[in-house]
Amino acid sequence: MLGTMMNYPLTLTPILERAARLFGSVEIVSGLPDRRVLRSTYASVAARARKLGAALAKGGLQRGDRVGSLMWNNVWQLEAYFGVPASGCVLHTLNPRLHPDELAYIVNHGGDRMLLIDDVLLPVYERFRDKVRLERVIVAPTTGKPVPAPYQTYDDFLNEADELEFPRLDENEAAVMCYTSGTTGAPKGVVYSHRALVLHAFAIALPDCFFLAQADSVMPVVPMFHANGWGLPSASTMVGARQVLPGPNLDPASLLDLLDREKVTRAAGVPTVWLGVVDLLQRCPDRWRLHPRLLVAVGGAALPESLIVAFDRLGIAVRHAWGMTELTPVGSASVPKASMSDWPAADLLALRAKQGTPLPFVEVRGVEGGREVPWDGETMAELQVRGPWVAASYHNPPANCESWTDDGWFRTGDVVTIDPEGYIKIADRSKDLIKSGGEWISSVDLENALLGHPAVREAAVVAIAHPRWGERPLAAVVLKERCHATPAELREHLAARFSSWQLPDAILFVPEIPHTSVGKLRKSSLREMFAGWDWDRAEGA
Repeated sequence: MLGTMMNYPLTLTPILERAARLFGSVEIVSGLPDRRVLRSTYASVAARARKLGAALAKGGLQRGDRVGSLMWNNVWQLEAYFGVPASGCVLHTLNPRLHPDELAYIVNHGGDRMLLIDDVLLPVYERFRDKVRLERVIVAPTTGKPVPAPYQTYDDFLNEADELEFPRLDENEAAVMCYTSGTTGAPKGVVYSHRALVLHAFAIALPDCFFLAQADSVMPVVPMFHANGWGLPSASTMVGARQVLPGPNLDPASLLDLLDREKVTRAAGVPTVWLGVVDLLQRCPDRWRLHPRLLVAVGGAALPESLIVAFDRLGIAVRHAWGMTELTPVGSASVPKASMSDWPAADLLALRAKQGTPLPFVEVRGVEGGREVPWDGETMAELQVRGPWVAASYHNPPANCESWTDDGWFRTGDVVTIDPEGYIKIADRSKDLIKSGGEWISSVDLENALLGHPAVREAAVVAIAHPRWGERPLAAVVLKERCHATPAELREHLAARFSSWQLPDAILFVPEIPHTSVGKLRKSSLREMFAGWDWDRAEGA
């Protein structure tokens, strides 16, 4: 017996049309390169998205054709987020922080026919334009300056066509394409279906995830070109929330200016962003007045307990989430259960620092040696996931791809424990876990503990070959301005939480730590930098 419900496809189109009809006057605020803001509305975004779709069709693009976007978080990017997929084409978000050769590879591998780009990013495109086969380049005038020849302005392109009546799409059709950061091998393309994006939007809007409502003012600091902007542009539009898109100015002072002036109630970004914001708030406590309902979501890397404590002291709610490009991207969020209300503060703090419980419809398991391990909070294993917004393959995958198991689970590459309550804790990426004398050491735990020292601004711990123990941990530390610490002092700080054999054998002070294009620690660079380290020599300072 079948149900009697309508066969109504889950696509992005009704999300946009509902926002325009019910919340047409709600603002979309865009930060511009000169730090001014541009104000638009859902009604305008929807109308221009329809014109964008019509212009793509008039330009010869057909369903399934890819349209690249090289843009910061702004209203032009939001229009593309809906106008391109709702027209039947596929939006391919591109990361301007990547190397030109990597960008060229991604554009060519993705099969992009057209490119939408911010005018301030034209120099990025110029560095790889001769290596790609694009038919047209359309430029968004974020600076207000004339667009140089031979490029066409975004508004002129839109004015070539009338508004499009969006076609009826199948919910399993491709909507958005995003490539992984390529930390292991060449970047790999993940293609999100309309259905995956819609279901993901519902899940992250739940109270136990990002807690989104129409009354909110949402600022995604996480770039919209990275991992689908954590789904926030789609979910915010779905509930009709006001959106504050920060543009290219992501320094702590600029972000705090927006948070204050635009009365932001929801914000999301990686830990490195919030470390800078918190540091500036602590140094200038009376300069900004943030909304009392501000909730900050942190993901992309482990959330240090010290950062949670700092947010708590500032009166700002903070929530940890975990995900990957292959998960659209959010897979779990860390919110204490009601039964934990009487837990000791230290236990609750440790729980909040975990990656949390899986979102509805996301299934997780830990596998080691081909066998599923118990949820005991102690046994480390590779995290594997499956669900309706988890990728089942890559776009044109390499022949030797081993990212999926024979029974259909995605292998994340994260080494985790899962406790009896279902809370995931990432010990490390499998390639970053340190095996010393046959015992495992978590670089993530050491890094977060180092960040708890008042003099430490940033820390990264890597495994370096050792003649006796196989591998030993080496820590690279960046100190805060006008602060001082010694290796012995930091080792003593760590000794309160770790056994002596787990402590780094070398603690080195460096002016900066390399990061990936999305703000994560680039540990591969550190491993190369300190390869062949002489363990008998004195530690550098």
